[in-house]
Amino acid sequence: MAKDYVRQNTNYEIVGGYLSPVSDMYKKPGLLSAYHRVNMCNLAAEDSATWLMVDSWEAFQSYQRTAVVLDHFDYEINTVLGGVLTLDGKRRDVHVMLLAGSDLIATMSEPGVWSLADLDHILGRYGTFIVERAGSGMEQATDNLARWRSNIHLISQLIQNDVSSTKVRLFLRRGLSVRYLLPTAVVDYIEQRGLYQDDGPNPSPTISHADPGKGKEPPTAKDSSPRSQTIS
Repeated sequence: MAKDYVRQNTNYEIVGGYLSPVSDMYKKPGLLSAYHRVNMCNLAAEDSATWLMVDSWEAFQSYQRTAVVLDHFDYEINTVLGGVLTLDGKRRDVHVMLLAGSDLIATMSEPGVWSLADLDHILGRYGTFIVERAGSGMEQATDNLARWRSNIHLISQLIQNDVSSTKVRLFLRRGLSVRYLLPTAVVDYIEQRGLYQDDGPNPSPTISHADPGKGKEPPTAKDSSPRSQTIS
């Protein structure tokens, strides 16, 4: 849906996209361990697209704000890799943008939830593609974000789809099938490991990650989880 919108309504060319699972330090009730979430994202990306990838940097850090994660992608792609190689053999910087659901833009429009500096960094420097979610009023949500309106691309659903991660987790806790709601490889992964059987975090294998800030508490302001980045 987002790719179709970009192709038909903008001058951007998508060269890739990343799923970026949020850190365990986000401490959202019922948040599955990063180990499992990264594995499921990898399975979903392999199953669904050739342009979609997974970046696990955020997942194994202390809690990182969305603005910091976007800076991470911009640095790694444009500074470390030197951008992308074009057909004429030249390297060119890419424009990193945030892809998210309309529930995220709704929180951005609520006074005091996000810092003004972060909003300006995310919406002013990078920009975002917002996919409509059932029950979310996108136009109303952007009224308080008028100064960045030119950098906010609203993508309406052409076919209504109210599937959400919250509903999928609820189905799993109730023992209902989620096949055809998720990629088959992800459903198999969940069933084989008995994940999402209750509201608490599921255990994961003991893994050591170099993370000097592991004990850092997340800020009180809301942030997106999970999130994905679109590289144009």
